[in-house]
Amino acid sequence: MTPSHRTGGLSRRHFALVLPSVLLASGASGCAAPHQGTGRPGDPIVLTLLSHYASGTLKEALQRPVDEWNATHDRVKVRTKAVEFTDLLTTFMVRQAAGQGADILHPYCLWNGQLVQAGVLRPAPSEHTEEIRRGYGGAAVGASSVGGKIYGYPTEVQTYALYYNRRLLREAGIARPPRTWRELEEAAYRTARRDGYGNTLVQGFGLSTYDDSTTVGQTLALLNAAGGTFVSADGRSTAIDSPAGRAVFDLEHRLVVKGASAPGVNVYKAFQSGQVAMVVSAGWWTGSLKTEMGKDYHDVGVAPLPVPEADDRRATLSTGFMLGVNTASEHPREAWEFLRWLNTEKVSVKSTKKGATATRMSSLQVSVGSLTGRAEDMRTLLSEGSDPNLHPFLDALAYAVPEPNVAGAQQAKSLLRKNIEALWTGQQSVDESLRTIRRQVDQEVSRSW
Repeated sequence: MTPSHRTGGLSRRHFALVLPSVLLASGASGCAAPHQGTGRPGDPIVLTLLSHYASGTLKEALQRPVDEWNATHDRVKVRTKAVEFTDLLTTFMVRQAAGQGADILHPYCLWNGQLVQAGVLRPAPSEHTEEIRRGYGGAAVGASSVGGKIYGYPTEVQTYALYYNRRLLREAGIARPPRTWRELEEAAYRTARRDGYGNTLVQGFGLSTYDDSTTVGQTLALLNAAGGTFVSADGRSTAIDSPAGRAVFDLEHRLVVKGASAPGVNVYKAFQSGQVAMVVSAGWWTGSLKTEMGKDYHDVGVAPLPVPEADDRRATLSTGFMLGVNTASEHPREAWEFLRWLNTEKVSVKSTKKGATATRMSSLQVSVGSLTGRAEDMRTLLSEGSDPNLHPFLDALAYAVPEPNVAGAQQAKSLLRKNIEALWTGQQSVDESLRTIRRQVDQEVSRSW
């Protein structure tokens, strides 16, 4: 749905340098609305909603329900504002400090701990908390929570699975996608091809240094599949230096050393060109592949993420966004009511099921090729005739593990990426990478923000 490189973080020095430009950018979009009102007759309350849905189908998809709300509600109106994803966290923090924070915020859930620590997000009232717990899967609820408190309604939820090229597997004599890591590794070696000069023609398993979400996302998905976690339960230290973490790093290191993976290749371009046999990525990519690959898309399959051993319980990574209310909003009750209307009220939808209903947010996400954490809505909207490649991501909602969102999570993720890349490029051994991650990430997540 959004670009995979959405998670690129800003250094503290860069953060300081970009403050003026962020304050000057308005990013207003959507229908015309009056200035902030008082709620008196003839002067409606105007809530601002700040997101990264800044252009194209995303902007249009969000604007549709906002226009519907504005057409049917006289006292409270909603005005959308948007910035590009790479500026979103900085914009939240800077506008808050300047007293210009929006009423409703749409953060990447990785940032929730930092936003809560900074006093930006308001905890959801009890009646909304109950609706969220009742209506969404555990991973979505966990991603929208900090310290056991829920701070918003989950919107987009992305789970990770294994994309594979049927033709490349078939040509290598492989009849089905791998279900275990042993099968994954064997398939990667059998499908990898190089020319006489050693140049990669086909990656058996696509590892890529393209961005945070690619490098870190696929590694954390494999870590979850092995029963491990990146951050400890109390959020004060890393837990990747474990048997599960070592197993993941050993696997990736072998794939690179033995020539089945070439991390310097842009896996997004290479896969759609038939130059990658298998890769771990999130469900948002399905819609992009379908558009970009044309008739060759029929070669693309999606399977659950392989687990180390055949009898292991399934697990994978989930990431996502949520809509929450700013602590600085002067109209929190109205803001929460709009979010309830958008995220929980069911309306009629097109489906093979007679009388089918789903929430406006679920319909919005499916219209742009994404999912929400409402499995019931997803099964209604992804009924007969939908792309079967989306269904493994829907099934994964039941066993996915949310990305840790402690206060230093964005910087911790950037540090993890740096060390994974050092491992892949031969600059560090597995032991050195795990040691360095433990030292650097522990320092980051244990600090007082």
